Amino acid sequence: MGILEGKTAVITGSSRGLGLAIAEAYAREGASVVLAARTQQTVDEAVNGLKAKGYKASGAACDVGDYEQVKALGEMALQTFRKIDIWVNNAGVAGVFGPTAHIPREQFERVIQTNITGTYYGSLIALEHFVPQHSGKLINLLGRGDDGPVKFQNAYGSSKYWVKSFTLALAKEYADSGIGIYAFNPGLVDTEMLRQVESLEGYEKKLSRLSTIIRWWANPPEVPAERALRLASSATDGKTGLVENVLGRRQIFGGLLRDVARQMKRKAAPDTSLHITSIKPTMPLIPPSK
Repeated sequence: MGILEGKTAVITGSSRGLGLAIAEAYAREGASVVLAARTQQTVDEAVNGLKAKGYKASGAACDVGDYEQVKALGEMALQTFRKIDIWVNNAGVAGVFGPTAHIPREQFERVIQTNITGTYYGSLIALEHFVPQHSGKLINLLGRGDDGPVKFQNAYGSSKYWVKSFTLALAKEYADSGIGIYAFNPGLVDTEMLRQVESLEGYEKKLSRLSTIIRWWANPPEVPAERALRLASSATDGKTGLVENVLGRRQIFGGLLRDVARQMKRKAAPDTSLHITSIKPTMPLIPPSK
């Protein structure tokens, strides 16, 4: 019997990457999983892939920045599996790399709508189900910027700082409710979101270091998914307000040592190339400093 046997989990942003890896980890341990992403086709493909492995899965298209769609997602989960025990707010977008005032407003607002408003809506719907049943696990995803400002990633970094504060405040507000509320930073995850980057024209070269950082510290999605599995399990019962970080000092030094060993053995570096899409700035740029 799996450690999530009989549980139902909703995971947003789960048609690929980290979200799908979390869904598969939960399903492997006996949970019924409800997947969600912006397009129905990608959701269907992910759900069918899980079902082909014998897992219990369903899903729906959902823009997490739209309250009615998030509410409908929760209702669909109830109709399909009768209850909700775990809700993971994983959906997120990175935004455009560059100075804030030069980024098109709609691009900046998209990050806020998905990362902040989407986390709020998902948390709200989850708690509407969890509070009456005096149980449930709510997991909100953090990321770079959750511990302070990030230059040229103001939308994303600030959104993750907000998510951390918001999540820990929720944990205090519902400390005696029987609900577990957790903030989860998966570290660098080698996914399409990490490698497909949008940058303001003129700032592309400043992203060159990201390839090296990916080589040193990025994990495949399955690694943080196992940590998300622990958060959702009985191992965290009665321990609300936890902040889980995958990338710690041990992982940082380990990544550096592995790369040094690779160079000493004269092995070729793994492919950590990026696909950068250039975005026109809204006004003339100040030349980036080196």
